[in-house]
Amino acid sequence: MIIGRRLEDLDEAAVLEMLERQARQGVDYFTIHAGVRRAHLKYVRNRLIGIVSRGGSLLAKWMLHNGRENLMYDMWDDICRLMRRYDVTFSIGDGLRPGGLADATDDAQLAELETLGELTERAWRHGVQVMIEGPGHVPFDQIEYNAKIQRRLCHGAPFYVLGPLVTDMFPGYDHITSCIGATAMAYHGASMLCYVTPKEHLGLPKRDDVKQGCIAYRIAAHAADVALGIPNTRDRDDELTKARAALNWEKHFELAFDPDTARAYHDEDLDVDTDFCAMCGHDWCSVRISKEIQDFASGKAEGFERLGGRDRATPGAPARSAPLTPEQQDILRQRGVLSPDEIHKLATKKSVPGTGHEASGEAEPAAGKLSCHSDYADADEARRLQREHVGGRLVALNTAPAHNIPKQDSVI
Repeated sequence: MIIGRRLEDLDEAAVLEMLERQARQGVDYFTIHAGVRRAHLKYVRNRLIGIVSRGGSLLAKWMLHNGRENLMYDMWDDICRLMRRYDVTFSIGDGLRPGGLADATDDAQLAELETLGELTERAWRHGVQVMIEGPGHVPFDQIEYNAKIQRRLCHGAPFYVLGPLVTDMFPGYDHITSCIGATAMAYHGASMLCYVTPKEHLGLPKRDDVKQGCIAYRIAAHAADVALGIPNTRDRDDELTKARAALNWEKHFELAFDPDTARAYHDEDLDVDTDFCAMCGHDWCSVRISKEIQDFASGKAEGFERLGGRDRATPGAPARSAPLTPEQQDILRQRGVLSPDEIHKLATKKSVPGTGHEASGEAEPAAGKLSCHSDYADADEARRLQREHVGGRLVALNTAPAHNIPKQDSVI
C-alpha cells in the first residue's frame, strides 16, 4: 500500500482501498500492526536492535513524522468492518517483538501485547477471527512465561510464533536455534509455528533452505504433539522403532519422514540391507544382539521381520539395496563425501560378485562376509592400516579435567 508513494503520505483512504482490493482477491488473513502505539516508542530507545518488524518500523517512522497515533489503531473498527464483510481473519502483528535475546520480554513487547489483547476483543465484537503473532528471539527460560502471558492478555486467542530463537550467535543455523524454541512454545500452547530457514538474517532463502526449515519445524511440531500426549501422535514413531529393532531397513525408510535422505545416508556407507549398519558393524551391533536374545521382545514384532536373499522372501537374509534414485543421488552429491564415480556405481549397480547379495533379480554365487565384519581383515592388515593412518601411535586422552573430576577420584 506504500508502493508508488512516500511512507509519510500514507493515509486512511489508501489503507482501506488496498485492503479491500486484496480481500476481493481472496486473501485469507491480513497481518496488521495496529498494536504499535505512539506511547510505546519510548521503550524502544535503549534496545540493542530497535524494531525488527517491517510493519512495526514503518509505522513507527510514520507516527514520528506525522506526530500522530498509529493510523491502523485509530481506524481499527473500520478495518474490522471490512474484514467481516469479506470474511478475512486478523493476524495481529507484534511490531515490537524482540529481535535479540537482550530485548526479550521487555517493556516495549509487553506494552504492545496489552494493546493486542484490546484489539482482539474489539475484533471479536465485530465477528472477526483473530490470531496473535508471537516473539522471535526469547531465552529458553522465558518461553513458558511468554506463552502464558500471551494467553492471559489476549484472552486465549490462537498464538503463532516464528521460533523463537533461543540464541543469537549461530547465523546460518537459525532453523535449528529457532526450532528448539518452537518446540517449547508449541508445548506451552502455541497454535501455529512459522518456519525459519538457514538463511534467516542472511538473505533470501533458496529451495533447499526452505526444505531444511520446513523439516526442522515438522520436527518441532511433532515433538510437541508427542509431549502433549495427543492421541495416536506417536504411532508412526513406534512403528519405525519396531522396524529399526527388526533391522528391517525397507520398512524403516518407508516410515521415515524423509525416506530419500535416510536411504541415501545408509547406502553411502553400506549398500546392503543386513543385520547391522556401518555405525558399529556386525560384531558390535547392539540392536542385532538384542534381537538375538530370545527373552527380549526387541526386533520380534509381527509383520516387521526383514526379508532378503535372492527371492527377497527369505526371513532375516541380507539383500542388496536398490539403485539410488535421482533424488538420492542429488543428496549424496550435495554432501560431497562420495566421488561422482562412487555415486554413479550406487545408482547403476546390478550385482557385486562375492557378496552373496543381488539386485534386479540376477543370480549370484554365494560368498563370504561383507568387509564391515570385524573379522574380515586379519590382525596384520589392521596394524598396517593403523600405521598408515595414525603413524602407529594411539594416544590415550584424559578427559577428567574437562568434567571437573579430580585426577585421583576414587570412583574413577
